[in-house]
Amino acid sequence: ITRLMQHGDMPNLAGLVSEGSLVRYNSTLPWVSSVAWSTYMTGVNAGKHGIYGFVERHPASYKTFIPTSRHMQSETLWEYLGSQGKRVVVMNVPVTYPPRQVNGILISGFLAPRLEKATYPAHVARKLSDLDYRIDADPWLAHEDKVKLLDELDLTLARRAKAMFHLMEREDWDFFQCHIMETDRLHHFLWEEMEAEHPDLAPRFYAFYHQLDQIIAKLRSTLDDRTELVLLSDHGFCALRQEVYVNHWLAQQGWLKFEVDEPKSLQDISSKSMAYSLDPGRVYINLRGREGKGSVSPGQEYESLRDEIAHAALELTDPDSGQRVFQAAHKREELYHGPCFRAAPDLVLQPVDGFDPKGAVYKPTLTHKGSILVGMHTFDDAFLYVRGHKIKKGTWSILDAAPTILQLM
Repeated sequence: ITRLMQHGDMPNLAGLVSEGSLVRYNSTLPWVSSVAWSTYMTGVNAGKHGIYGFVERHPASYKTFIPTSRHMQSETLWEYLGSQGKRVVVMNVPVTYPPRQVNGILISGFLAPRLEKATYPAHVARKLSDLDYRIDADPWLAHEDKVKLLDELDLTLARRAKAMFHLMEREDWDFFQCHIMETDRLHHFLWEEMEAEHPDLAPRFYAFYHQLDQIIAKLRSTLDDRTELVLLSDHGFCALRQEVYVNHWLAQQGWLKFEVDEPKSLQDISSKSMAYSLDPGRVYINLRGREGKGSVSPGQEYESLRDEIAHAALELTDPDSGQRVFQAAHKREELYHGPCFRAAPDLVLQPVDGFDPKGAVYKPTLTHKGSILVGMHTFDDAFLYVRGHKIKKGTWSILDAAPTILQLM
């Protein structure tokens, strides 16, 4: 966004930034939206709110599931504000499905299967349907035709903005938040084409940001001077060099074994396994007493194995380029604390930008780079903007956003 403003592609955002403070800040570890937005909306680390990724597992059975708002163990920013008598409108934030009760309106994000199940109160869905609101763009269109995906993103953004301004102008509110999912979809599927200045797709990439800049202009003119304005992202983005299949690597090292040659799920794990991985770069020790087929004893054996895996991960290189894949291996106690700590991954492998660790149970190779998914999240290039205030210099993270908003309120 800094480059877009410097090149004149987002003049309205540039004007807004001149009225406040824009800083770069850090996401969460792991750097996925389910964890980052959960951390934002609760103001606490995953050891307290309990969301560690888009996919989680039952340690006794190894059966995987998608965490939802039902699994979030902490009060959210808008729930707290509601308890203080503030009326809220919250749109499209990840991990808000199913919608929990608020003092106002909550419209769930992309996990909601249909609009009728996405809103609190339920009758808001009818109003959104009349506005042709879309919960999310269809990302699978990228596999068919990226131009079709761009058309879908443009339409979805326009519908979201229409609903946002409708509610903003007609509802009473003290706190209003609208999450724009479309930038994430755009970056995952078209970042490479943008960087390579693709003759057809790069102009469409920038055109999407022009559309977003117009929405910012309308937002700027809609809000009065008494209203605080905050813009933020939950992570950064970069080009994808390689997907890295951590379970393939663990198997090659002898730490992961399955009962079948080509496992279909984590439930095919062997009792001889010592470790396994979930997205993105979360490593779990197959600990006796915690995992259903646990083989590693707590104590010295556990600690020695964690150290061994962490050391080996930092030595792992890309077979094609020879470049190191991981920049750090974090132990769970270095990242998390709280009542949900027991569910935390034992290690989080933090990649070098461009290498995206994946938790696919079975892949025949260590790495893969396709033409569809071409962008990935980064930890250290998220942004925070606050209008009318100066943000002090420092190392900030998304964990600081909720208390900042509470102070502004």
